[in-house]
Amino acid sequence: MRIMQNIVTSITEMIHQLSKEKKNLIIAIDGRCAAGKTTLAAQLQEVFSCNVIHMDHFFLRTEQRTEERLNTPGENIDHERFLEEVLVPLRTGNSFTYRPYDCRKQRLSEEIMTEPKAVNIIEGSYSCHSALWEYYDLRVFLTVSQEEQLRRIIHRDGTEKAEIFKNKWIPLEEYYFSSYEIDKRCDFCFET
Repeated sequence: MRIMQNIVTSITEMIHQLSKEKKNLIIAIDGRCAAGKTTLAAQLQEVFSCNVIHMDHFFLRTEQRTEERLNTPGENIDHERFLEEVLVPLRTGNSFTYRPYDCRKQRLSEEIMTEPKAVNIIEGSYSCHSALWEYYDLRVFLTVSQEEQLRRIIHRDGTEKAEIFKNKWIPLEEYYFSSYEIDKRCDFCFET
């Protein structure tokens, strides 16, 4: 808990600095699954009363999951839809709507209406995809050891789902991270 509080303090200080230069900040929190991205975003939301938009809402729909696409690093999300529906309107300061993809139901959910705020956080793996990179004012990467990552996933999702993460989702994330050196390119990299 203390590690996360130190991370929140560091990022809060940077956001205060950036907000002196710009009134509409867009911040990406990328990183390994179970590294604390959602927790960090929620804590920053308490500090700034900001928008938090989850990349999980933009995973590929079933019909988009082609072998070619999944074999390309970082293509496990619908970054085209995310760019059009979220990042472009945020950057221009316009309100927008988007429909989260519900992985359990395998369909798009009801629209969410969003007004840009002074601080807007994009949280989740693949948020620093190369097609989205230039839209951010600050990029944060969270990492965690493999052992701790698996322990957290088992605690959060159970052993059966942890095996799916271990064999499918984590390798896709790692392929993306290593291909684009996301941890090295981000403004901050924290181990949780």
